[in-house]
Amino acid sequence: MKDEPTLDQIEDYHDNESIEKRRTVKLVVLFCIVLGIVYSIVKFNYSVDNDYIGTVNNPGINISND
Repeated sequence: MKDEPTLDQIEDYHDNESIEKRRTVKLVVLFCIVLGIVYSIVKFNYSVDNDYIGTVNNPGINISND
């Protein structure tokens, strides 16, 4: 346990991160947000609405506005 560094010995503690590490974290967060937006758009545009209740043999209720 004595070999572990304290928080003050870690180079990234107390806002001492390098600019490169901050940029990497920002890019990862931005990539995740963009990926979520793309996934949401694709899911919204290509999802099938299940408004029809019934089968071919038992027609059921059609709640569409046609």
